[in-house]
Amino acid sequence: MDCADPGALLSQEHLIYAITVPLSASIILANLIIILGILCNRQLHNTPNYFFLSLLVADLCTGVALPFIPLMGLNRELSFSSCLVAHVFPNFLFLAFLLNLVMVHYERYICIVKPLHYSNLWMHRSFPLALLLVWAPPLLYASLPAFGWNNWTAPDWNSCCHGQKLTLLSNCSANVTMCCSYRRVFPNAFIYLEVYGLVLPAILTIAAMTGRVLWITRGQLKDICRLHRSVERGQASDREQRLNVRYTRCVVAVSLTFLACWVPYLIYMHVCIAFLISDAKGNATTHIVLSCTGIGSMAVVPLVLGLANRQYTEPAYKLHQKLRDRLRWRMERSGEYSVRENVNENVV
Repeated sequence: MDCADPGALLSQEHLIYAITVPLSASIILANLIIILGILCNRQLHNTPNYFFLSLLVADLCTGVALPFIPLMGLNRELSFSSCLVAHVFPNFLFLAFLLNLVMVHYERYICIVKPLHYSNLWMHRSFPLALLLVWAPPLLYASLPAFGWNNWTAPDWNSCCHGQKLTLLSNCSANVTMCCSYRRVFPNAFIYLEVYGLVLPAILTIAAMTGRVLWITRGQLKDICRLHRSVERGQASDREQRLNVRYTRCVVAVSLTFLACWVPYLIYMHVCIAFLISDAKGNATTHIVLSCTGIGSMAVVPLVLGLANRQYTEPAYKLHQKLRDRLRWRMERSGEYSVRENVNENVV
């Protein structure tokens, strides 16, 4: 998108806000409900839930920054410092969210794979250190463009400032209002390292741990069914069938979650890399829709994990019941009052 076309730039910004603002509001609201559910229940105040709480905070911040992440793909007129903040801060929140998600999956993976060593896990003995490891490295890596790893002083930026006057082109390296593009903030090597050195390995690690847990669960289920058949003399019991159905539902739920939450982001990521390699300008609307849906769908993963746990949503459910009962009581009271008024009018 050229800086010289403010009308098209404004329409693209409106499209981004139209897609991301409702999605961002839903993510923020759902995260707040789960966070309050954990804080209000003292039984949930333990190390595993603290890790999940850190993930929810990261997801909440990602929801706040969600409208600004697709804006990184647009070329806008910003100063050097404003351009850095507009690109570095959302990237930091995204990487922190991803590392928190890996940490939560790893903690639950160890709980299932090595239950005897779970209580002695280093993450439980050094929780502040583990928390530092999921927040500090993303901040350091995302801040590298601010420390000099950027293309801000590149000699040729005609593709960004195309259509403007020569005086503006000569000022593209000055710290004044100028054309701000992600290509100027993030070098190609930085993008490749983040995608194939951080993001993709993290997603594959989460998928591998999830698959390993399902495989172990399947083996334990076979052992339970074998014991049931030995007791029932070779006949399959109803409990065995219920366990198989429950496991099948779990596999289907995990598969659908992966397809709905991770596949859109993987598609968006590889489409962006393809455009970066070919140095071609694709359809801006398609790129915006892919970026909004891809990043937004990935931010839904912690919400799926949180809303599936009744302990997290119990305070919100009780509050909803109280409000519903109070509303029903008021409606019944108003109905009784109207009936009495009608009776009195008929008597008179």
